[in-house]
Amino acid sequence: MTSRVIRTVLLGVAAVCAVANAVIHLILVPSHLEEQLYIGVLFLAGSLVMLGVAAGLVVHRRRTAAWLIGSSTSAAMIAGFLLSRTVGLPGYHEDGWELPYGPLSLIVEALFVTAFVAWLRRTDTAPTGRPQPRPVHRVGAR
Repeated sequence: MTSRVIRTVLLGVAAVCAVANAVIHLILVPSHLEEQLYIGVLFLAGSLVMLGVAAGLVVHRRRTAAWLIGSSTSAAMIAGFLLSRTVGLPGYHEDGWELPYGPLSLIVEALFVTAFVAWLRRTDTAPTGRPQPRPVHRVGAR
């Protein structure tokens, strides 16, 4: 598989994860607005950010910002999920996994971050997605 195909697959996976993440959280916004206003607002804000990330990954040539924002948002959502079920958040504590949404959101968030790490690890690409020049080693050069 060529590096261009791999980059395209990683971008596609990330864009789908970003949209799925947004949809999952948008479904939960109304109930969370009633339960704890700031949690519902955070769900709405996170959803809008992830929709912007998906658009940024698909439309723009410089995707580094979209990758960074999407990964940061996904990591923050994972942290919020875990905190809300362990030590709790101000005025908010969940006891269960909120099936099926909790596990699904964790999967798409973790997959987004994993795709970002794979994208970064591509040795033949820079964060902009452009091929990097390979160093030239000359035999016998002084």
